[in-house]
Amino acid sequence: MPKSRISDSPEDNSATSVGASAADRRTPVKLNATGTPRWYIVLMLGLMLLGLAWLVVNYIAGPNIPFMADLNAWNYLIGFGLFIVGLLMTMGWK
Repeated sequence: MPKSRISDSPEDNSATSVGASAADRRTPVKLNATGTPRWYIVLMLGLMLLGLAWLVVNYIAGPNIPFMADLNAWNYLIGFGLFIVGLLMTMGWK
């Protein structure tokens, strides 16, 4: 099998030849150094857990809790609404 030629000139070096490729010489660039604030993550997870807890409490003891019994089917909207808002907040998490 024939061997590939190795060029000594830097403009001839490609990714298939021996030596550092152009991708190896680039330095990584950090796009967002700040990240997501801690309060955002806490709020996001809190809303998801609150929505889940609302649905579980409604399922287990909903008829025994007076204000939950008055809400009837609105309990599902409240629980799923809190959970979905928390899930939508995950799109802003970096």
